Amino acid sequence: MTDKTIRLTTAQAIIRYLNAQFIEIDGARVRLCGGGFGIFGHGNVTCLGEALFDLKDTLPLYRGQNEQSMGFAAAAYAKYHLRQRFMFCTASAGPGTSNLMTAAALAHTNRLPILMLCGDTFLTRLPDPVLQQIEHYGNPAYGLNDGFRAVSRYWDRITHPAQVIQSLPAAIATMLDPADCGPAFIALPQDVQGWAYDYPAVLFEEKTHRIRRQTPDPDEIADAAALLRAAERPVIIAGGGVQYSRAVAEVTAFAEVHNIPVIETIAGRANLHDTHPLNIGPVGVTGSDSANAVAEAADVILSVGSRLQDFTTGSWTAFAKDARIVSLNAARHDAGKHMSLPVVGDAKLGIAALGNALAGYKAPESWAEFAKAERQKWNAYVAENVKPGNRPNSYAQAVGVVNALCDKRDRVVAAAGGLPAEVTANWRTLDIGTVDVEFGFSCMGYEVSGGWGARIAQSEKEPDQDTIVFCGDGSYLLMNSDIYSSVLTQKKMIVLVLDNGGFAVINKLQNNTGNQSFNNLFEDTPTIPDAFAVDFVAHAASMGAHAVRVDNPAELGEAFKAAKAADKTTVIVMNVDAYEGWTTQGHTWWEVGTPEVSDHASVREKHAEIEATRARQRRGV
Repeated sequence: MTDKTIRLTTAQAIIRYLNAQFIEIDGARVRLCGGGFGIFGHGNVTCLGEALFDLKDTLPLYRGQNEQSMGFAAAAYAKYHLRQRFMFCTASAGPGTSNLMTAAALAHTNRLPILMLCGDTFLTRLPDPVLQQIEHYGNPAYGLNDGFRAVSRYWDRITHPAQVIQSLPAAIATMLDPADCGPAFIALPQDVQGWAYDYPAVLFEEKTHRIRRQTPDPDEIADAAALLRAAERPVIIAGGGVQYSRAVAEVTAFAEVHNIPVIETIAGRANLHDTHPLNIGPVGVTGSDSANAVAEAADVILSVGSRLQDFTTGSWTAFAKDARIVSLNAARHDAGKHMSLPVVGDAKLGIAALGNALAGYKAPESWAEFAKAERQKWNAYVAENVKPGNRPNSYAQAVGVVNALCDKRDRVVAAAGGLPAEVTANWRTLDIGTVDVEFGFSCMGYEVSGGWGARIAQSEKEPDQDTIVFCGDGSYLLMNSDIYSSVLTQKKMIVLVLDNGGFAVINKLQNNTGNQSFNNLFEDTPTIPDAFAVDFVAHAASMGAHAVRVDNPAELGEAFKAAKAADKTTVIVMNVDAYEGWTTQGHTWWEVGTPEVSDHASVREKHAEIEATRARQRRGV
């Protein structure tokens, strides 16, 4: 350490510090921050923009079309890199920053690191009130950026240049912590961005990070092993944390040694190959009959790297009330849910320790055979479900066509609406870690923007593979401009737009709860006198993409082959039926809340039917 200093603005110090951060991944040293997404405005262009210009070659800045979509792209980038690398997003003060709120919530829910560098009002308050400032009469320090406290794992407002010295390392430590991982938000008042300070030169020396692996407590391992050793029908729930810990091989080996069936969460899809004999399928509301049958019959559930959200647990009806849960998770909060026996620690180290403690134990062969037989029945259902011509055009048929033609290392992206369920239930995993179904925040618009972010990350490691996006017409209409972004940046995607005339999956939920179709499909919206369809092909073509409409799964297959051979983004549009063609099996109960009283007999009947299943719900234990 020396007394040498370097005089920089706050903005310059932030960007120079980011540029000096590296991480070791699989023996290779790479820059921790892959760059950023930015839309400039008066709140970030003059100072932060100036700082970014000088380092544009090492911290590439992708020009966004919408701040929310930038955040989605950054989240998908981090997910591809298994939370070992991140992107920043910079937005101007006011609406530019507020547009990031939804993306921050998505990243927080999914435990994904993104760094938000957002403009703020002037610290001196001398020019107040300024353009786009929200004034709170009784609290002049309170503003729009304070709203991000609820959706950030780390939040700070830089009120003096020296604070960068503590704030940036703390933000990065949070984003790299397996237990606390999530978005970091740093508010940057417009005047403070340009203020200068004599920073210690050592702050900007290159640093190589490593992600902490926490060893579980031996007593927790012993307790978990004792419970599992007594199990006659154990099952492993493999969540997204298995991949983030890079513990896929260890969990697979653990299952094989102890003969324990594995079921996957939505975030944990692609933990095991489709053909692995102990892969019993996806569990929960959007799962498989096979996994749900095993979950219901299990006496001990070993949850690894899952936050056990309601789509996994069937609103806590998927498991027997007397089943015991062991939860191995890096986050204490997740490990202790529903009075689970917690094992707090890294999945890779934890499963190894648990394996040692369970030496000699194997689940009964009859249990494994039951699980495998259930999976074979599910395989037969899926094979029929995705078969072209078995009914009108469907999501499942589109999934089947792409699954049969894609490369095993292609990446699949889906998010809101009916497609997450259809992809989760029907997709056959061809290789590990190739599926990104964002169903933590279930956010419309993630599909195309997340596809762009995933493709940016994919092009760094697997440039010859493709990113394949499944998108409904509703999500497309909500956020589609990153088709243009992908063409501009030459980050090719293949986007399937499956048009069912509105929000068809919510219409299905509406009908399934006894309600009449209302305000979801265009044809059932009273304020639309004369509904008509959007020309998605013309729209996508106007953004520079190849675009084609197909009429059936056979034509979809030919269009997909052409898209694979193309050198830029292709959008393939196919109409699907809004009523027929849904995957009807593989669902558990899901609590959504239905009217206790209604003038409509159909609503009252469905309420009684749904409430009758509540008796199976575990009440917090």
